[in-house]
Amino acid sequence: MHELYRATSVIALDGYRLTVTFDDGLTRTVDLEPVLAGELYGPLRDPALFDQVTIDPEAHTVVWPNGADFDPETLHNWPRYEAALIERARQWQSATAT
Repeated sequence: MHELYRATSVIALDGYRLTVTFDDGLTRTVDLEPVLAGELYGPLRDPALFDQVTIDPEAHTVVWPNGADFDPETLHNWPRYEAALIERARQWQSATAT
């Protein structure tokens, strides 16, 4: 079951980390560095772009100007998804290296 959460605030921290607050009151700090790979997320390794993170006012997702985004449910339940997303990022890196 996909739970529905809305991100209500986001703060970019150094080291490609975000602190996100959700509509249920949870605040979570997420380290995105291991998943920043591929065409969409790789450009976020530019600190100037990473720092432009915001909340989409309609969807309440975490978004960047280049179109990268994260579903609030994924960030809310980061421990559940982290390993799979890191593995996916490794696959993206392998695909771009060949």
